[in-house]
Amino acid sequence: MDIHELFLSCRRGDLGRVKYLVEQKEVELNVRDKWDSTPLYYACLCGHLDLVKYLLENGARCEANTFDGERCLYGALNNDIRNILRSYHAVSTHTMRREDFGEFLRILHVNGELSDLKFIVNGHEFLVHGCILAARSSYFCDQLLGRWAGRKTIVTNNPLIRPDAFRAMLQFLYTARMEGPVEIVEDCLRLALQIGRPELKKYLTDAVRKITSFECTKPGTNVKTFLVEPPEAQEELTQDLGIMAEQAMPCELTRWVGGEHLPLMPRVPLQFVDVVFQVDGHRFFCHQVFFVCRSEYFRGLLANHFEEFQRDSELNCPIVPLKEVSCDVFTAILHYLYTNQPQLDGSIVLEVLEAAEMFLLSGLKRQCGTFLATQLTLGNSVDIYRLSRTFQLPRLEDQCCEFFANNIEHMVERSDFRDIVKETAQEVHGREETDTIPVIDDIRYHINGEIQTMSELEEAERRLRIIDALLEDLELDA
Repeated sequence: MDIHELFLSCRRGDLGRVKYLVEQKEVELNVRDKWDSTPLYYACLCGHLDLVKYLLENGARCEANTFDGERCLYGALNNDIRNILRSYHAVSTHTMRREDFGEFLRILHVNGELSDLKFIVNGHEFLVHGCILAARSSYFCDQLLGRWAGRKTIVTNNPLIRPDAFRAMLQFLYTARMEGPVEIVEDCLRLALQIGRPELKKYLTDAVRKITSFECTKPGTNVKTFLVEPPEAQEELTQDLGIMAEQAMPCELTRWVGGEHLPLMPRVPLQFVDVVFQVDGHRFFCHQVFFVCRSEYFRGLLANHFEEFQRDSELNCPIVPLKEVSCDVFTAILHYLYTNQPQLDGSIVLEVLEAAEMFLLSGLKRQCGTFLATQLTLGNSVDIYRLSRTFQLPRLEDQCCEFFANNIEHMVERSDFRDIVKETAQEVHGREETDTIPVIDDIRYHINGEIQTMSELEEAERRLRIIDALLEDLELDA
């Protein structure tokens, strides 16, 4: 629903609504509709200059010489918008508004932090992580267990392997995204088959076909860069990294009722495990890169106390005790760190939220907020609203206010709701009698919403009168 509203708002040029959807609802900007169009494309097509500027400043992708970039330039209503597009180099990737997990993987691919392997391809060095290559490619897994076993540096001078194609292939393995100059597509196709990812061949072929079709129908355009970013590739990445998360689990926690291990699951070699976490007497066999690079808490823990921990003699890695969380909570954290999917349920979500605060995992906090928003009822909405403010979750706070607005005739009868109105009124420093009350302002905003018919206007006025009556009863003027 929010995504549909984003597309509509970009067509209309409703900058205020787009800001609300992006900043409060945290709607992703680089989504596509069934016509393969983005919100930025519609803003360009309809000539909304201020909206185009806002979208670019907040990470809308429109790289020069790509399909999306050329399409926005070609479809822009006027030269002012074309000049804005050309002047933005994000039209470059540096100002992209990125989701935490995708940004983590991108940076990991770019800087190679905590890498344990080095490839030298025709003189070009690439720092990589064996666990990720093994999880993402059967070819790399077999080679790392076979002729590359125990090696820290792998050198190839094969003239058929272009360094820029190898870099693009690594980008895909890490991020499920590949971009590069069109002239390396053939080399990428060859690598895709060699590393055992035949679906990449299809993605590349589809990308080239889309570019060719666009250039044929839009004379004068020249797409020099290809981009592969299909949704199914992201699902495959999540599944592959999820295998590592499952294998990190203690055997006693991952078995079927019959006592056997999960069947047909590919395995990432234990040789890549470099940290063991001990929780409630159970050992989790993990990879530091997913903990250190996603959490400053774990970075400090492993960097400052590394020599203090006991070591696993078989794996030659530290055993780190965690006494602050239960196995169920740590399992949710583990899956979040590896896949961004923490597998939440109502029985543990509050504990996970507290642990996310402690372990400095802001993305996990937001996911807990998203889950709690689906659980709102008349009975718990005020408690969840308080949680949203305690843990600084603005989107959840806004969703609670929307729930209050939709159920205002019931909420005004509840003592806990009345208390929260009085409390937020008192929070305004030096409040005068006619100053606004934040929670009331937010509720009024949602009541007014997008009124389009007379009946909707009458309903909004009815609910606003209920609020006025509540404030009068509480002897508050706002």
